[in-house]
Amino acid sequence: MVTFARFGYRKTSMDEVARAARISRPGLYFLFSSKETLFRAAVTRTLEHDITAVERLLADTGRPLPERLVAAFDQWAGRYVGPLTRDVAVVIEDNPDLLGEIVETTPRRFEELITQAIAVESGREAAPPVAQTMISASIGLKHQSVSRELYLERLKVAIDLLLR
Repeated sequence: MVTFARFGYRKTSMDEVARAARISRPGLYFLFSSKETLFRAAVTRTLEHDITAVERLLADTGRPLPERLVAAFDQWAGRYVGPLTRDVAVVIEDNPDLLGEIVETTPRRFEELITQAIAVESGREAAPPVAQTMISASIGLKHQSVSRELYLERLKVAIDLLLR
């Protein structure tokens, strides 16, 4: 993903990916038949890892809800704030036709998880608009913040306000 983020999908060569992975180009082609297959696998793995981590973080009911929500948003979006990491998200957003349904299903799953966590404390009826507003705030903050720290600082404010 870092190689795709650095050069963009179209300009990334399998040679560059093989070098970054420290394997031979034929070895890379043995594992992935094409750049499209490799890109799809990398994005799928990243999104699946992120959603699994979000599930784990939100399930930790020993922590207060605001802390769990900040941790979940940090895993889902905070990691992608900053110079190079922002490019990873852009590469994914710019190439939806290469990725198929996973770029739709995992964000939907993220919204469901956030909604469920809020519903436990705020009730089912109030949870969907609060979750959707948190997600919108996170998207805006991700694009406005120059660092992960600033993103998290402002996200905490937004979550505190929305949970009142």
